[in-house]
Formats: sequence, structure tokens, C-alpha cells
Amino acid sequence: MSSLKEIARQPIFFERNRVYRVYLGGASFAGFFGTEETDDGFFPEEWVASKVKAINPRYFGERDGVSKIVGTDIFFDDFLKLYSDELLGGKKYDCLVKILDSAIRLPVQVHPTKEFSRTHFNSDYGKTEAWLVVATRENAKIYFGFKDKITKDELSALEQRSESERDIMSTALASVPANVGDIWLINAGLVHAIGAGCTILEVQEPTDFTIQPENWCGDYHISEEEKYIGLTKFDALNCFNFDLFGDAAVKSASIKPRIVSEEKGVKSERLISYSNTPCFALNRYTLTDGGVMPVSAPAVWMVLDGEAVIKSLDGTYERSLKKGDYFFFPAAASRNYVIKGDYSVLAECLPSKQ
Repeated sequence: MSSLKEIARQPIFFERNRVYRVYLGGASFAGFFGTEETDDGFFPEEWVASKVKAINPRYFGERDGVSKIVGTDIFFDDFLKLYSDELLGGKKYDCLVKILDSAIRLPVQVHPTKEFSRTHFNSDYGKTEAWLVVATRENAKIYFGFKDKITKDELSALEQRSESERDIMSTALASVPANVGDIWLINAGLVHAIGAGCTILEVQEPTDFTIQPENWCGDYHISEEEKYIGLTKFDALNCFNFDLFGDAAVKSASIKPRIVSEEKGVKSERLISYSNTPCFALNRYTLTDGGVMPVSAPAVWMVLDGEAVIKSLDGTYERSLKKGDYFFFPAAASRNYVIKGDYSVLAECLPSKQ
């Protein structure tokens, strides 16, 4: 096996990193990752090149949610500390990438702004996030914003009603159909929920802070701790942006891709740019007819479709890539690797604007 120093200068691959959630999903991963699973379960998320610990009602170890480098016992958060220069080149790695698959509607939820997180969680990060829909089941939909203007007291009353009226919260939200290729940016403070039938690539700030004032997720009863993650209900509901609702909320979240260039078998698209949010960026590349492109760093890369090859320019490294494969590309490897493919679609996930 390569030494850790060598690993830090090459594309870094990871063991499977499925994370427990309280909603059912994951069956569609068979088509994305090529796994054998056919049933939905309570591990519907794959956390990609993650240094973030999951907040879970059940205990799955001190490093639950943190990725482990393939073929080693090294967790990625430790590796980032050991080889910061090689991996990051002086930058911060401050995003979290996920693939999630929903068989049911997720709880109605909101995520904190940076300011809210500093006050209540002693963290410099909130949880602005972006979604790229990569697959759907029948009648898939997504929810953004309250349908109408609502007050904090009215939201509190809906939460109480959800004990006996299990879907009452979703009826208060605006919904849209989910289609493959849709891109959404959910700024911190915007109420939202992923509906049933969505497989989504998610890029977000590096936390697991979620306020979900709803009593049920399918047949799972959500506890007070899970709803408000240690805050009082009064403080937690201040996390919501009550001034953004209706069509304006949906419009604020919808992002259209922008073609940056298209030549010599390489199509480059900007999905989420730093002008949309300084928290992260998301790009998509389509390779056709032997198209060749350099690999940027530091970044997380994922193959969304097709097959490709990543190789070093000096001929010392070559690896085949297929749909569902992902890796972290370190700063020390930049300018020495290319990806080539007759047909492949890749996502490039970048940390914050620095």
C-alpha cells in the first residue's frame, strides 16, 4: 500500500460512508452506486469525503459521518490535520458533500445562518446548501418556503397540530415537481423539505444543524431534542426567515446552469457560483469523444454518469472511474492530472470563496 505521504499527493478515495437518518430511502442507490440493495432503509445518505460528525439519535461511533480513506484506518478529518499543506495548499476545506435518496418526505426543516450558529452553537458555520437532482421516482417533489405569510406563533401551533395531523406541516409549504437536472440553492433560514422520490447531490456548509419542528417523519416520532437540537422551542423558531414566502421563496431557490465553455469534447457548466453564495461552488463537466480536462484542487469530484479515466501526466497513476465514484483531489496533485472520457458527466464541488 502507498505511504500516507503518497496518498496525500494523489486522488483520495474512500470507504462507503452511509449515514443513519430518521427518514426511509436509499433504494435508488443501486442504480447510482451499482450496489446490490433494492430496499429502502434508514441509511439513505452517503456522506462524501466528509470531515463532519453526524448528529444522530442513535450512536454509531465517535466518528459517525466522517469518511475513512479506502484501504486504511485513517479518518479524513485526521488526515486533513496531518497533511494540511499537501491536501489544501493553504485553503480551508469547509463544505460537506452528500448523495441522498428519499422514499418519503423529509421533515419540514430549516438551517441556521452563520450568525445564529455563532450565538447558539459556538460554530462559525451555518448550513446554506445546494441541491442537484440526479434521479427521481414517480411524482417526486420538493418544498420551498411557506405558501403564505406566517408568524412564529402560527408555526408553533402547526408543530403542535402535527402530533395528530401528521402531514399538516407540508400543507403550509409551497411545492414544485422535482426533475432531473434541477438546481436549487437553499439559503440558511429558508424553510424547506425534500419530498418522496428524490435522489440529490447536496453541497453544504460543514455542519449537521437542522431545526425540524414536526412530530413525525413517516412512522418515526421525532423527539424534542431532535426537533430543536438542544435549543428551546422559542429560540429554535427564530432560525426561520418569516419574511420569505410564496412564489418569492421558490424563485429565490431556483438556479439555472450557465455554460462556461464547450469545445474539444469538454462542456463546462457553472451550477452554483460564488456570486450565488460564498459558502461553496458547484460545477458540472460533460466529456464526449475522448475529451480531456485538467483536475482542479482542492475539490471533491463525483461521476454522475458514464465512465472516464483519471491519470497523471507523468504516467505514474491511472484509474478507471464509473458512475457513483467520488474522490477528493488534493492541492499537491494539481496541474499533474487529467480526466479523459468518451462519455462521462462529473460534478466538481469546491469549498468556500477564499
